Amino acid sequence: MKEIKLQRDYLKKYNKPFVISGPCSAETEEQLLETAIALAKTAKVDMLRAGIWKPRTRPGTFEGVGKEGLKWMISAREETGLPVTVEVANTTHIEHALKAEIDVLWIGAKTSVNPFSMQEIANALKGTNAKVLVKNPINPSLSLWLGAIERLENVGVNVLGIIHRGFTEFGDKVYRNNPMWQIPIELMMKRPDLVMINDPSHICGNRTMLHEVAQKAMDLNFDGIMLEVHRDPDNAWSDAMQQITPQRFDEIISALHIRKEKGENQQAAEELHDYRRKIDELDKELLSILSKRMDVVRDIAQYKKSHNTTVLQKARWEKIISRTLELSNKLELNPDFVKIILKAIHDESIDIQEKILNR
Repeated sequence: MKEIKLQRDYLKKYNKPFVISGPCSAETEEQLLETAIALAKTAKVDMLRAGIWKPRTRPGTFEGVGKEGLKWMISAREETGLPVTVEVANTTHIEHALKAEIDVLWIGAKTSVNPFSMQEIANALKGTNAKVLVKNPINPSLSLWLGAIERLENVGVNVLGIIHRGFTEFGDKVYRNNPMWQIPIELMMKRPDLVMINDPSHICGNRTMLHEVAQKAMDLNFDGIMLEVHRDPDNAWSDAMQQITPQRFDEIISALHIRKEKGENQQAAEELHDYRRKIDELDKELLSILSKRMDVVRDIAQYKKSHNTTVLQKARWEKIISRTLELSNKLELNPDFVKIILKAIHDESIDIQEKILNR
């Protein structure tokens, strides 16, 4: 069996993403085994996944085969040599999974969002040698994600890594779960010791954008990829639209461009350093200009206070938006990006003026 190595230092030397793959659900022993064998023959798989207990959003859909599927996972491990991982959501799941000697457990998004559930799981894992992966909670909250990790660590659980599967956002027409990349990036900054794995299947909810999302994760220095693969995706019992064949999986993983965190060429490194120095200087200029702008905002606030004028001038704000977005197009800047910055500046300006008016 392949050795489970998910330490960040190891993966940096490994120079390839750690890949977890397998069907969304273990449906039958034959389906799981056939998919596992096909995956083992492809370019790269490090761990086999499959849902045994499926926490479906609404009742009446396939909710997994239950603990019987654990035997199938062990058979697949014996056949392929791949370590296996399953999702657990309560103490009963944990008891059965540990008894079956499943290699790695993962905590799903619908569980990590609930501190009570996470504490129960942590208590159930206390004193075990369980290896655990933690998916982000369905809510876009960095604190909830960190809290789920910390509850496990507080009882001595070895948290191997974290899985970014996107966040539920009402009305999102592009992704099934919005990636909100800034959240996993911030978590990587806070916890550089933890392996970060991207789950394009749940982010996309379809087969068309999987490579695009996986490549972005690699460009952002994620450590691994989790993809759902089925021998016959169109007829899968759960999440058929986001599962792919072993052949397509092989194509996606093989096509990923893996970039190095640091270049080896000294001349190129010096050139990059020069670019970064320019960025640092421009950042100083930006902050200096912002400071001067806020000085003018304070003068405006004093004027409004002396003339008993309201802080928010709607017509003026609309004019600023229109003019700035027109200028951003001329300067080849993303209008959405500029609008976000402008709104943040405007909100800060209003706060400053309100403090002065109500002093």
